[in-house]
Amino acid sequence: MREGSLDAPVRHPLNWNDPDFYDWDKIHEEMERVFDICHGCRRCFNLCDSFPRLFDLIDEAPSMELDTVDKADYKHVVDACTLCDMCFMVSCPYVPPHEFDVDFPHLMLRYRAAEIYHGKKEGLAGELSKTDRNGKLGTAIPGLANWASDTKNSLTRPVMESLAGIDRNAALPKYASKTFEAKARDEAPAINPEAPAHGRKAVLYATCFANYNATSIGMSAHRVLAHNGVATEVVYPQCCGMPQMEQGEIGKVAEGAKAIAAELLPWVDEGNDVIALTPSCALMMKFEWPLILPDDENIARLARATYDITEYVVDIAGKEGLAEGLGPLDGNVALHIACHARAQNMGNKAREMLKLVPEAEIKQLPRCSGHGGSWGVKKGNFETALKVGKPVARDVYKNAPTYVASECPLAGMHILQGMERIDAQTSEDERKPVPDIFYHPIELFAQAYGLKPQSA
Repeated sequence: MREGSLDAPVRHPLNWNDPDFYDWDKIHEEMERVFDICHGCRRCFNLCDSFPRLFDLIDEAPSMELDTVDKADYKHVVDACTLCDMCFMVSCPYVPPHEFDVDFPHLMLRYRAAEIYHGKKEGLAGELSKTDRNGKLGTAIPGLANWASDTKNSLTRPVMESLAGIDRNAALPKYASKTFEAKARDEAPAINPEAPAHGRKAVLYATCFANYNATSIGMSAHRVLAHNGVATEVVYPQCCGMPQMEQGEIGKVAEGAKAIAAELLPWVDEGNDVIALTPSCALMMKFEWPLILPDDENIARLARATYDITEYVVDIAGKEGLAEGLGPLDGNVALHIACHARAQNMGNKAREMLKLVPEAEIKQLPRCSGHGGSWGVKKGNFETALKVGKPVARDVYKNAPTYVASECPLAGMHILQGMERIDAQTSEDERKPVPDIFYHPIELFAQAYGLKPQSA
């Protein structure tokens, strides 16, 4: 039960086409109002670095109140926000429909959008958000790209840090030699006609990460659904826009949303569901796009047809029932609950799905990994990101699971890096094994079916 409101949280559409949305005086006025509420509550002090920065600014101000904090310093608070939505969805008792009407993440987004509106230059660090361009280049020359991005590469990583602001110690996703789209064409699994869910049709929205990086996520989903009788097509028009959203480029997100909807809706009209393979993309399609384009019926229709992959498997299990063949995993699972999965307000579908595996042993990890998308790899943020995610990494390390899993691939990578840091600081006689790889839950589900692809 929420302290401030007994009603479910709701979000207002983003009024980004109104010039007042970018008015600095109005933005600062709203920030002062919200920050003063946060100062009086402080419930979110340990969620991310935004709130400690805000509270330090106030505590160190001459009056120890917000009225003597320099408004120019508000930017330090904004820059630490990862748009994880955990303050809105989990912690804040004052979100709408409460009369205080606090939406901290969208206020931070508004500030970033205003920076762009008023002529802030993108800078080389913004190149990280161009995932489709980077993905096409990376999959064309994966050997060179992966060599250059390796944290052990003392030649290239300092250059990347200097030019692009990417911390030299931050692990970056590896590129596949073949995209998920291409693999799905070449390795299309046979549809199981005996499965209870036979007759369902779905489009797998590949997402940039599954398409260019962890193709095993896509192929695992493809095989699990085929085994359960679901006829699937892999479609990938372009990135969902979450990386641009992080930067405040709302206009670019809107353009992309319209383009993707135009390509996916004909599939919906033919009776297909739409399945996103990573929670950030599902969150964008189901919730953020409709708030950016509230009057666009195409966006609303697509949102209603979209599922997260774990949500979809659980839906099959609850309605038609799963196909036979699930066997136990050869070990226990530490399951991190991705922030953008929780923000979809659908329940813990990854855990529900893995609980369908016989004899499943699951340790749930509800805290944030600290990564925050492109935020966590930037110089100046990476060490803070490890600090925020240390409770999760410490918990996993202590339990020494067979598998480390997260629906968010970036979170999974980050947790492993945190575990490596802890391991390096642990005495030899108390050290525990640190896994080399993490898993998306759908990969473990495919493994339980004996369907997991051999490689990414």
